[in-house]
Amino acid sequence: MSERLEDIAAAMVADGKGLLAADESSGTIKKRFDVIGVESTADSRRDYREMMFRAKEAMTRYISGVILYDETIRQKAADGTPLVDIIKATSAIPGIKVDAGAKPLAGYPGDTITEGLDGLRERLADYYRLGARFAKWRAVIDIDVAKGVPSATSIGSNAHALARYAALCQEAGIVPIVEPEVLMDGAHDIGTCYEISKATLTELYTELYAARVVLEGTILKPNMVLAGKKSGKTSSPEEVAEKTIKLFRETVPAAIGGIAFLSGGQSDEEATANLNAINAIGPHPWKLTFSYGRALQAAPQKAWSGKAANVAAAQAAFAHRAHMNHLAALGKWQPELEQAA
Repeated sequence: MSERLEDIAAAMVADGKGLLAADESSGTIKKRFDVIGVESTADSRRDYREMMFRAKEAMTRYISGVILYDETIRQKAADGTPLVDIIKATSAIPGIKVDAGAKPLAGYPGDTITEGLDGLRERLADYYRLGARFAKWRAVIDIDVAKGVPSATSIGSNAHALARYAALCQEAGIVPIVEPEVLMDGAHDIGTCYEISKATLTELYTELYAARVVLEGTILKPNMVLAGKKSGKTSSPEEVAEKTIKLFRETVPAAIGGIAFLSGGQSDEEATANLNAINAIGPHPWKLTFSYGRALQAAPQKAWSGKAANVAAAQAAFAHRAHMNHLAALGKWQPELEQAA
């Protein structure tokens, strides 16, 4: 496989393929395992992820790459094969989450800044040796209009950090996924999400240009334009698609390698329906696909429930969700296909 950043980015958004976000921190995966009654240990986490990576149909047909957590990129399967090698054997590309999480932004209550730049150059060299060819850094932009959140300082600081991270990735031969997530947790309407997302993406691309990042060798991992969960409003897939594409046409350069959406609190089917509506109104200047965590994993997690006897059922559930999102990435999904499963 070519090692050119542009080629890796293009492979990450190959037609109908998307990314599996399996980079949950130990704390997050413990919460997911608590729900299905599984103790979170290094072995149980490995067994669960190995089950996903060995799901041949899903991985070879629908998954272009896997975002890993530091623990996982170093783990070996039960039979001693490095998990990275299992991923590579399906033609998917191994990737790595490199940020150290969002922490409160000093002086700005309610705002956060993502940490992890210190020592990143050395860590990227290590991850490259371990097989990672793309990385991910998530900035978190919350919305609380009454409290003036997010502040311009928070948006600027996070965009600057994303650009510094992206430049270091490219120096290391690694494609950066830049993820400026405007959260859907608040009580804001869809118009507010649009305005904050616009301010965030405008600032992000200003900083990426300033950092001399090669846009063709980057992937954007954005939120869709949605009303906040506490607003009591649910937007139709058509409205989400229309506003999301309007936003991107105003802010996102055509030169970038592609766009892989986060699911960010949407249900499995909602994330699929919205992605489908976005692709159905194409053609667009960029490839638009998925980089889903929970929206790909919730069903297989439940089916697996920590039991070896359930591996086949869990892999089938994963294949179904991956197939649905594959169709959505092509604008060919239909709700009836969910019932067929």
